[in-house]
Parts: sequence; C-alpha cells; structure tokens
Amino acid sequence: MNRMSRFNVTAIALGFAFLYLPILLLIIYSFNESKLVTVWAGFSTKWYREVWNNQGLMDAAWVTIRVGLLAATVATVLGTLAALALTRFTKFRGRTLFSGMVYAPLVMPDVIIGLSLLLLFVAAGFDRGFWTITMAHITLTMCFVTVVVQSRLLSMDRSIEEAAMDLGATPLKTFLQVTLPVIAPAVVSGWMLAFTLSLDDLVIANFTSGPGATTLPMKIYSQVRLGVTPEINAVSTILVAIVATGVIIASVLTKRREVQRRRDEQAAFAQ
Repeated sequence: MNRMSRFNVTAIALGFAFLYLPILLLIIYSFNESKLVTVWAGFSTKWYREVWNNQGLMDAAWVTIRVGLLAATVATVLGTLAALALTRFTKFRGRTLFSGMVYAPLVMPDVIIGLSLLLLFVAAGFDRGFWTITMAHITLTMCFVTVVVQSRLLSMDRSIEEAAMDLGATPLKTFLQVTLPVIAPAVVSGWMLAFTLSLDDLVIANFTSGPGATTLPMKIYSQVRLGVTPEINAVSTILVAIVATGVIIASVLTKRREVQRRRDEQAAFAQ
C-alpha cells in the first residue's frame, strides 16, 4: 500500500511538472533583466513596461478582446438555443442533420474550418477583417457551448418547468424565470470556454483575418518566428494570469452557489 501510494505521488508530481513547469519557467523569465531568454541577469519588470508601450501588441490585444467578447456572447446565445432545440424537441424533421452540423466543428481540423470559411467569405465578397474573424470564432465556439448547456439540460428535472406552465406561465416566461436560472452555471461555463477558445485561436484567425485585424496570437506567432524575447514572455504571462483569474472567480462563484443551494434545501427541509 505504501509503495502504491509513493508511486501515485511520484506519477502525479511528474504529471504536474510536465504540464506546468514550462509555464512556470515562462513566467519566471518574463521578469528577466537580460534580453537573452535563457540567461538570467536579475529581476526586472521592464518587459511589462515594454509591452505597454508596444503599440502593435496593444492593438492586437484590443482586437483579440473585442473579438472574444462578441464571439463568446453570440456563440453562447446560439449554443443555448441549439441545446434547447436538441433536448426539448427530439423528433423534428432534419434533427440528425442539424445536430451533425452543430457538432461538426468539434471533430473537424481547424485548417479545414479556416479554409472553408475563407472560401465562403471570398465567394460572398466579404472584406476580411474584424467581422470575418468574429463570425469564424462564433462558428468554432458555438458547438462547445451547445455541448456544455445540453449536458445540463439533460440532467435537469423537467417537472419544475411543467409545474410553472401548469400555474399559467408562458413558455418564454418559464424559460426566463425557471429554466435559465437552473442552467445558468452551464451557460456561464460555456461563455468562458468560448471566450478562452477565441483568445487561443491562431489557425482560423490566420485564414479569416485581413488588414488592420491582427489578433494577439497572430502577432505573437509572427514575432516568435524571429526568436523568443522576454517581451513575448510578459505577454504570455499576462494571458495566463487573466485565464487563471477567470477560472478562480468562476470556481468561487460556483462554490458559493452550491453552498447557498444546500442551505436553501436544508431550510426547506426544516420547514
């Protein structure tokens, strides 16, 4: 038993080291005084100031944030509606085709999605730029939102919806006041997943971008091809911090919601 326990601890430690040690080194070397990435010359925050003063990186970051916010919001709305259609209407004509089209981006390579959307935009005469990247990211992320929300809808007790409609609530009012509060954690999780995927995307944005619409991953990739600098490490550290903060906030809110739900159940049981 002790040997097994030691083996498990060692395996977990090696696994975490494999996953997070490169990220930790990136964060450490973002505070390196030297311009040489692999040579430590002392602690400094000057590269963060350099990032702030780099207009190209700041413009790319602003484009990425705007695309991510808009794409995640639209994808969350469309994905939630698609999940409702797939769970509440199980026998409409074309359901198999609809579900296949919704889930296709999950298994399709990013190169194929990017090339297909590029051909579509060229055929339709769209000027590539901010809006084409946004539409491409909506296409990419909507399926992930659908999967997350659909899993919550499938496990939801539908009797509370039926009770609300029996009491005179319209379908829309039932959805807004009963269904949506129940599935809200899944909707928020889907939005965060969509936003993260939009921030991370490089391949599809590369196909669908145009002049004046360079995203931060594209900017980082173009600079890394000439060599990694502490400035790039600083940008990557900021992105890691943003994502980590979002995950922590979501975890805390979910935990508080669960504690409040248990308290409400205990109060109802006591009465």
